Amino acid sequence: MYSGAAAAGSPRRDFISVTLGPEEAAGVGGYNNSKAWRRRSCWRKWKQLSRLQRSVILFLFAFLAVCGVISYTSMGETWKSITNKSFDDQRTEQEIPRLKLANPAVLPAPQKADANHGDYPELSLQKPPKPPHVRRGPSNLQIKAPRRDTRLKTQHDTMRAVEELVEKDKVEKTEKSIISWRGAVIEPDQSTEPPSSKIMELEKSSPVEPEDQKEPMPINERQLAVIEAFRHAWKGYKDFAWGHDELKPLSKSYSEWFGLGLTLIDALDTMWILGLKEEFEEARKWVANDLVFDKNVDVNLFESTIRILGGLLSTYHLSGDSLFLEKAKDIGNRLMPAFKTPSKIPYSDVNIGRGTAHPPRWTSDSTVAEVTSIQLEFRELSRLTGDEKFRKAVDEVMKHVHILSGKNDGLVPMFINTNSGQFTHLGVYTLGARADSYYEYLLKQWIQGGKKENELLEDYMRAIEGVKKHLLQRSEPKKLTFVGELAHGHFSAKMDHLVCFLPGTLALGAHNGLAADHMKLAETLIETCYQMYAQVETGLSPEIVHFNLHAQKGHKDVEIKPADRHNLLRPETVESLFYMYRFTGDKKYQDWGWEILQNFNRYTRVPTGGYTSINNVQNPRNPEPRDKMESFFLGETLKYMFLLFSDDIDLINLDKYVFNTEAHPLPIWVPA
Repeated sequence: MYSGAAAAGSPRRDFISVTLGPEEAAGVGGYNNSKAWRRRSCWRKWKQLSRLQRSVILFLFAFLAVCGVISYTSMGETWKSITNKSFDDQRTEQEIPRLKLANPAVLPAPQKADANHGDYPELSLQKPPKPPHVRRGPSNLQIKAPRRDTRLKTQHDTMRAVEELVEKDKVEKTEKSIISWRGAVIEPDQSTEPPSSKIMELEKSSPVEPEDQKEPMPINERQLAVIEAFRHAWKGYKDFAWGHDELKPLSKSYSEWFGLGLTLIDALDTMWILGLKEEFEEARKWVANDLVFDKNVDVNLFESTIRILGGLLSTYHLSGDSLFLEKAKDIGNRLMPAFKTPSKIPYSDVNIGRGTAHPPRWTSDSTVAEVTSIQLEFRELSRLTGDEKFRKAVDEVMKHVHILSGKNDGLVPMFINTNSGQFTHLGVYTLGARADSYYEYLLKQWIQGGKKENELLEDYMRAIEGVKKHLLQRSEPKKLTFVGELAHGHFSAKMDHLVCFLPGTLALGAHNGLAADHMKLAETLIETCYQMYAQVETGLSPEIVHFNLHAQKGHKDVEIKPADRHNLLRPETVESLFYMYRFTGDKKYQDWGWEILQNFNRYTRVPTGGYTSINNVQNPRNPEPRDKMESFFLGETLKYMFLLFSDDIDLINLDKYVFNTEAHPLPIWVPA
């Protein structure tokens, strides 16, 4: 642009001349706050920056972008899991409106009965069920707690449904999927195709806990020997006594006590633990189709409770099959008339068909062990059904005995009158027959109830002190510590094989935090129980021994009277060996148990099937077989043998289960 003046002779005018570029002339230039103008302005400013400045800015933008992508992915996964959890919770509430899942082995404590609860009490939400173990070798079955809903959908039915779906998938896809049978998982050839959605849907309802996903211990040779012994015994029972109470293996026949298939019911959970799938399924069919309690027959309250009720409850917990719970409720209700006595101390005998009860014909007394060793089972039945009448009945017995006079430093007499509710035959104290399991159930009820019932613990601790004060002595020449008997102030060096439950019970108490000297006493007593076998010619213990208190040349610690030298295939020593090995890890206890099993095979095994009790443990050439296999040989002795030889502490974990006096494991409760 420039300035100038007008030509001569014209009036002077000042002016300014502006030259516009092509963009301005077109009216598209200048600042007009438009987006296009701002973009061009930013670009000019960006171009004015140095190369270093531009590089730093680009790096910052790239870093922020990467962080944004990572944050988005993380939040997406979290939101997805929350959404799925919410969906699963809603579905659970729809399917199980009155029940919440419980921890598989350690179960909630009983709740008060509620009329709206129906057949099952409400359980508080615990940890989800644990995954099944996958066992190699024999088809071992995983111990799995029950899952229940309002339709009583059983694991038995679920697993069958899974198997049917697997078979269908085989036809349609010619591929093999995972097959489950009551908790056991059988893995066929791996397939590249995942299981069908229906199978996944069925199995989705059993969440797992990561800490329990570990390979279990393999079955060892000694456990296989126990399985073989069980199958041999079961063969005799199946061939000659199927559905009856007890096998008579020599005469290839049977004997009846109650006519309720005692051996079969006693052995159900043993078969489950040993992994005997086919035998278990056969027995289950008999329970479903042939076990009927509506019979005009008298049964013993104690024996029916520990063998039948305990066996059914245990099998229900291990298998999750509601068939066994329904049968347990039936027999439990039929045993309740026994408690209709003036003192609430139950009668010994019940007619389960007529609904009547009575004491033995020769006395109005019941034995103390029998009326105080039915509590674990009835308490658990109340927990499962929500009906407090079962627990109330047995708790009243314990409360009554707790305040009863006639004890001697915690030791109780052997008899109690059902009319007066008082101890009878005072002054005689033993840990053998008629009193033994009273002491066992004091401790085990305390453990079952979550260690909260202090009266039970007080009675147990006082009783053990009474044992130390009045019943412990040492023999000669090996100075074995043993538990004798006290009769009107006079000590007797007599010890029943039944007393050999005590080392295991003491060890269990020490494991649960009781005095350390209980374990020391257990170690000395289990040595004595082993010597009751080792010092005998057949290597098998008699029913009763007498210990020498004074050294005599040519005499052992153990003396056996002719009337006491029979062996009934009892489990008590093997039971205590199991506890001692589980808590100490000392292999000698397994070795002692192995010796006992070999001697059972050597002197009591019947070639055609079964094992027999014998009359003379002192005669290896002719032990005089009695032609009877007690139900507890399968229910207890072989079960404890199998567990003794296992190094898997999760195979009936003693922090989650407590055994009744017939070796049927029941869950330990936790607070609701």
